[in-house]
Amino acid sequence: ICCVWEVSTANFVFFCCVLVVLSDMSMALCCRLARSSERLKLVLRHVAMASTSAESIPQQKAEVNGVNINYVKVGTGDHPLVLMPGALGSFVTDFGPQVEKLNREKFTVVGWDPRGYGRSRPPDRQFGLDFFHQDAADAAALMQKLGFDKFSLAGWSDGAITSIILAGTYPQLVRKMVIWGGNAYITAKDSQMYEATRNIDNWSERMRAPMVQMYGEEYFRKTWASWIEGISQFLHQRNGDICKKEASQVNCPTLLLHGAKDPMVPGFHPDYLQKHLKGARRLDFPEGKHNIHLRYADRFNTLMENFLME
Repeated sequence: ICCVWEVSTANFVFFCCVLVVLSDMSMALCCRLARSSERLKLVLRHVAMASTSAESIPQQKAEVNGVNINYVKVGTGDHPLVLMPGALGSFVTDFGPQVEKLNREKFTVVGWDPRGYGRSRPPDRQFGLDFFHQDAADAAALMQKLGFDKFSLAGWSDGAITSIILAGTYPQLVRKMVIWGGNAYITAKDSQMYEATRNIDNWSERMRAPMVQMYGEEYFRKTWASWIEGISQFLHQRNGDICKKEASQVNCPTLLLHGAKDPMVPGFHPDYLQKHLKGARRLDFPEGKHNIHLRYADRFNTLMENFLME
């Protein structure tokens, strides 16, 4: 009996120790989940605060090429400027500091959501081989509908590609162009890099949150996957060429900006654009990544304003 009692006592003590350890582990896990939840709340709060000013500006709709395009217009300056968003972008998600802070006495700034993006839905976004050209045609038609026969372009990422196509296809409409984070072609390595981003669950909260807030997770997930397939088709069907021909046709003054540490757009892409955009002026941000207009908003805005007003 004594032996049994000793064994049972040892088991009981061991069992109690296990409960304590598991309790500590559960508490630690709960704390980590709570901290993660708080980080997500802070991210969403930051995104909401960053976009509140832009969203508070009255937004309007204009029928353009059969689609109701969402846009905003601020400022009364005699230099019209249209902001060209990136992939899945809108003027709220992509250009808050520009809509809010660009000089409204010198510029009339138009922010817009390309068809299938932001609040220019329906329709859902489609990614045929002509999707960049469709965006360029829509932007040109929107600006003309608003009464601007000649205007400047500020294009980021996919918006830089669309800007090049617009400036090369409709040169009579474009005064000047500022572009960053774009490319005239894609390589197999680019395509692999895009493919690595397909699963949005692997995105950082900071990058994923504004898109989920704008679209909801289901539409965002589906549309991002479609974008990857859409951009990769240029590699398979056009030997990587997106807008090389249009780049050679651009004749407006161009400011080419680049974040030297951009993980999405390696340096050989701005090198190509600098060589093939006639007279393009280039400036690199040594520590900049893909979103230099957000990370260095005040300096970026000053550089762009000075260039456009020269």
